[in-house]
Amino acid sequence: MSGKKLINDPNDVVTEFIEGLVETYPGLQYLDGFPQIKVVLRADVSTTTNDKVAVVSGGGSGHEPAHSGYVGAGMLTAAICGDVFTSPPVDSILAGIRAVTGPKGCLLIVMNYTGDRLNFGLAAEQAKSEGYKVEMVIVGDDCALPPPRGVAGRRGLAGTVLVSKVAGAAADAGLSLADVATEAKRASEMVGTMGVALSVCTLPGQVTSDRLGPGLMELGLGIHGEPGAAVADLQPVGVVVSHVLKQILSKEIQYVPITRGSRVVLMINGLGATPIMDLMIAAQKAVPELQLEHGLAVDRVYTGSFMTSLDMAGFSITVMKSGPTILQRLDAPTKAPYWPVGAEGDRPPAKIPVPVPPPCSSRSNEMIIQPQELSEQGCILEVAIQAAADEIINLRDKLNEWDSKVGDGDCGTIMHRGATAVLEDMKKCYPLNDAAETVNEIGASIGRVMGGTSGILYDIFCKAAYTSLKGSPIITSKQWASALEASITAVSKYGGASAGYRTMLDAFIPALTVLKEKLDAGDDPLTAFLLSSEAAMNGAESTKDMHAQAGWSTYIAADLLSLVPDPGAMAAAAWYRAAALAVKKKLQPSES
Repeated sequence: MSGKKLINDPNDVVTEFIEGLVETYPGLQYLDGFPQIKVVLRADVSTTTNDKVAVVSGGGSGHEPAHSGYVGAGMLTAAICGDVFTSPPVDSILAGIRAVTGPKGCLLIVMNYTGDRLNFGLAAEQAKSEGYKVEMVIVGDDCALPPPRGVAGRRGLAGTVLVSKVAGAAADAGLSLADVATEAKRASEMVGTMGVALSVCTLPGQVTSDRLGPGLMELGLGIHGEPGAAVADLQPVGVVVSHVLKQILSKEIQYVPITRGSRVVLMINGLGATPIMDLMIAAQKAVPELQLEHGLAVDRVYTGSFMTSLDMAGFSITVMKSGPTILQRLDAPTKAPYWPVGAEGDRPPAKIPVPVPPPCSSRSNEMIIQPQELSEQGCILEVAIQAAADEIINLRDKLNEWDSKVGDGDCGTIMHRGATAVLEDMKKCYPLNDAAETVNEIGASIGRVMGGTSGILYDIFCKAAYTSLKGSPIITSKQWASALEASITAVSKYGGASAGYRTMLDAFIPALTVLKEKLDAGDDPLTAFLLSSEAAMNGAESTKDMHAQAGWSTYIAADLLSLVPDPGAMAAAAWYRAAALAVKKKLQPSES
């Protein structure tokens, strides 16, 4: 069975890729010679207009963005594209040379593979016979295989991208063909690369190979999927990075003229299916390894996918010896669309993280501590918080059960985490005699441990209530109602939900309505609180009949939603009701 790919005809992938590339980038164009001639070139350059050395590279396709993604002022003048993993034909290379080479001549940068050497070599000789000035630099930066390698030599890998940048910048600076070639050759002698793969690649229209089984990695394989130096058990990336760097910088084999005290450039290159996160973790391990274990100064770090192998999972590491000229060329501006932006410039030997700004405390720098003796309001607040948190803890499994049917199944776990943190922090630091500060601290506890949308919404809920309450030593029942209203407004503003959206607000909004009605009518505050908690429960239960317009439930079919209430609304109603009953028991113990 063919591997899955988002393509049309496997035979057309290269030409369709080129057409998409030039549609995307206005500065690129291609020669009208499909399917035999596949050449990407700068749209602003021709034989008659180019007054600088043309820099041309290329090879088999499948390594994108190499090489066509590096066409642009300051890098390549043209890229010759072969079929997937196939050297481009001589006619195609010749067409590229003829299209962009002016009086100052052309430098060919060729990766060290037999087909590329022969085809580019023959094209170079033919171009010379036609009167063009042509030089060729071959890049063989592979450090995986020990010598001797016979005629074949070291394979060309991702280090070629750095060589192309050096050559392109030198050409853009107006240097002669001989000087551009000299700089490119010197750069090619300073660079070493080794790759590690977690999977082999799948060619368009072909079956995915199972050569590399689960739990295994391949060290030193080529960018065409050819077998590497060894297959080993998968190791943590730090171990892999250490092994690769030791191989590249081997003192015994001396692949590169880099010794302790040298300055280097580092490239972490994804092979096609490696997430940026993984590549950055590799970079994070490689920089200190170079500095501390090998005694090298790291001048530049380039991390991304620069030369891939279709959909291969894995990465390669390239180390190039740097110097003033190399750094000048690498930092020189370019319009090549896939050269990394933002990596130029001197980097410090070590980056010290910027300190986190201190929070703007409403109580200045005064430590918030629990009072030794609670006031009447403090005692009521304590029992309400305890009961509300206990109720959420007891409801964890039920909330998860509901959420597994209408969401991602973790509502109870997340709420349990917040409730547990509230109870732990209340014992240590809640200033229970200050209701506003206590509400603020509850928000801080929740924000610290509760993930997902629920955590941030409850933190917003508490912050809005705190803003409404602060400054009042004794909080009246109407002030509590105003705080609840402020919380609902804030949650609706930032969360986007309102009444009937099947969210926690469908518990709080009915509770607020009843609470305000009863207080305005002159009812006892405790009675108003209890009745509002019943309204909260009824509102939460009514979410069964609502069409979800917020949260995970929006992705669930209506007939499934009707089977269970919204877990977030039920959680809100449950702790609100538990707090009301606890206050009643505290104030009217004989009736409870």
